[in-house]
Amino acid sequence: MMFFLKGILIGLIFGVPAGAIGALCVQRSFLYGTKGGMITGFGSSIADTFYATVGAFGVRVISDFLTEYQTVIHLLGGLLILAMGISILRKKKISDAENKDNMSYLTMFMSALGVGITNPVALIAFLFAFSYFGINDKQGVIYSIILVTGVFIGTFIWWIILTSVTKIIKKKYNLKVFDRINKIFGIIMISFGVILFIKIIFKR
Repeated sequence: MMFFLKGILIGLIFGVPAGAIGALCVQRSFLYGTKGGMITGFGSSIADTFYATVGAFGVRVISDFLTEYQTVIHLLGGLLILAMGISILRKKKISDAENKDNMSYLTMFMSALGVGITNPVALIAFLFAFSYFGINDKQGVIYSIILVTGVFIGTFIWWIILTSVTKIIKKKYNLKVFDRINKIFGIIMISFGVILFIKIIFKR
């Protein structure tokens, strides 16, 4: 039980929906409803759970690969974020009757998973968290599974909160306001992509 609670706490601390994925979740919650936001958050939580699993089970080969090719992975993530930002800006007005749901839930999940999985810094964050809480890969398979399950739940709690708040705000505005909000999120996504590229350039 202690490992489960530690996992939830770690997920809550390191699963805060900030950055590009947070903006993407809010944008999809506005455009596609709560389910769209939740599926986007689910994709991000799966990515976080993957990195938590690598850290908890001490999968050295994967962690070494992610660390060594961190720049390339970040580059791919930046391109994905830019592409999604541009796609949002090019989208027709939400208030346009012809602009119905044209993104499948699978696409929402995979794109969020892609953004999350191309952020290997998350692995470092979870390794730090496990070290801080005195967790290592010697606690056994069962305890590691319990821990990782807790991490998933902890991260997903944030997405439940974010989509719920977005739903409340959505009820107070009309579609024309959504059009402007959608454009703003498109610009935010592109900005995150550009910032990521700038960081890569200055790291070299």
